[in-house]
Amino acid sequence: NKPPSDAIVLFNGKNLSKWTGRDGVAKWKKRCRAFESNKTGDIQTVQSFSDCQLHIEWKTPKKVVGNGQGRGNSGVFLMNRYEVQVLDSYDNETYYNGQAGSIYKQHIPLVNSSRKPGKWQSFDIIFKAPVFDEDGILISPAAMTVFHNGVLIQNNVEVKGPTSYVGQPRYVPHKEREPINLQDHGNPVAYRNIWLREL
Repeated sequence: NKPPSDAIVLFNGKNLSKWTGRDGVAKWKKRCRAFESNKTGDIQTVQSFSDCQLHIEWKTPKKVVGNGQGRGNSGVFLMNRYEVQVLDSYDNETYYNGQAGSIYKQHIPLVNSSRKPGKWQSFDIIFKAPVFDEDGILISPAAMTVFHNGVLIQNNVEVKGPTSYVGQPRYVPHKEREPINLQDHGNPVAYRNIWLREL
């Protein structure tokens, strides 16, 4: 489907001009109106955002390699730090708050609505950014609603802080607007049809 008329198109199938990499150039592989992680590091948007509606489509490899967190692993980071997990979670055991659609290590999806490996999937994410006062004290936490392939899997959950692999998340004050980051976790994960509406 085409993006709505007021959307900011972050990838239109042609180039990665709206993304940057480690050295300023996004080196992910472009193919067939999509692009794919290739062990060159995370990429992030040139533009920064706050409250938003984000639509993003992704696909893990058709050929299954590995298991658990080693299978089609990537992530969508709002404000460069609040992660919605991307993973091949079709018939793939892992820890509950690390499966596809989890707010990583914080909130378990309400249901696993994953498609088979090699099939395109979608996230529609409604994100409310955290608010800090002038002294950096948290006034209100971030919140997310997530639809995975059209199914509600996170219902206005309170984000407890930036994504942490180990230990409890803890808020650290940051800018009001930050980029969106896509994780290169070493697995070839493809993305396409990415657009965003500022709220």
